[in-house]
Amino acid sequence: MPAISMKVNGQAVCGEVEGRTLLVEFLRDKLGLTGTHVGCDTSQCGACVVHVDGKAVKACTALAIAHDGAEVTTIEGLAQNGALHPMQEAFREHHGLQCGFCTPGMIMAAVDIVNRLGKSLDENTIRHELEGNICRCTGYHNIVAAVKAGAANM
Repeated sequence: MPAISMKVNGQAVCGEVEGRTLLVEFLRDKLGLTGTHVGCDTSQCGACVVHVDGKAVKACTALAIAHDGAEVTTIEGLAQNGALHPMQEAFREHHGLQCGFCTPGMIMAAVDIVNRLGKSLDENTIRHELEGNICRCTGYHNIVAAVKAGAANM
């Protein structure tokens, strides 16, 4: 089996993987980072979003071996020095979650949106940008409010 190495949440990691091992499997099964969820296996729901080299990637359809040498950030890597990331705090404050299954992917996608488009986001832009992330519980009103507040505080 091929060996891969990458930096995950600021830590150098390595491991052996089969060529077909998905990035989400490597993160969850090999590294124990279970905040990245598997919801659909087809890149439709967004529960598996992580950042690879600073860009949002759906880890359920990305091969781990293709990310050898990459820098990966998962939901576990957003908080710094015991303080929640502004987007995490906004989701908490604005009740942007219900069951919580989609929340890590939503937050990672939201951070990517702000990184790409800036802090000044309107509701239509947020809704459009989150089309690749599905929440089956809330109806998105609080999620949009959380993203808007989180963006302002980033």
